[in-house]
Amino acid sequence: MSSLVKEDLEKRLFGPRRQRLHEFIEVEGAGAQRYYLCAAVNKSKEVEICMVKHWRVDREEKYEIVEKWFLKDLEMIDGKEADTDNPYFDMHFQKVYNMEAYSCASKYTFARTLSNLNAMYLKKDFKIINFDDTYLNDDSIWSSSNRDFVVVMKVCFYAFSLLCLSLCRLS
Repeated sequence: MSSLVKEDLEKRLFGPRRQRLHEFIEVEGAGAQRYYLCAAVNKSKEVEICMVKHWRVDREEKYEIVEKWFLKDLEMIDGKEADTDNPYFDMHFQKVYNMEAYSCASKYTFARTLSNLNAMYLKKDFKIINFDDTYLNDDSIWSSSNRDFVVVMKVCFYAFSLLCLSLCRLS
């Protein structure tokens, strides 16, 4: 489903603006509309972070950029609590923007994407705090650009462990 949304966003919103969409995550918004937080690179090689509102009119999908920032202006990303599984994070520009991602995994995916885009285009020093480095770094076995794959893999591991324990006989 997310690949279809990404393809639609690229075709209807970012392509006509000559931007390349690198990543998007769904974030909580008010009402029936959906909101996506997107990271894209424009033709001037500037990394843009934008909030996109998504709604449907009849059977047609509509997208509108409602807020836009530049990665060069981002001072810090605060994951709130690294020790808990929560989807909340703050982006610090001149103003602090509170976000709620669809999942904790998507929050980490977006932070990892911004970090990678920073390394590719800006090489600026901005802080990423209150994130577990194990899941944030690309060299980690748990990192994945495949959204919630990591979560599914961990659940399967725990389920397998429980199955093994339940089949063991205590003497």
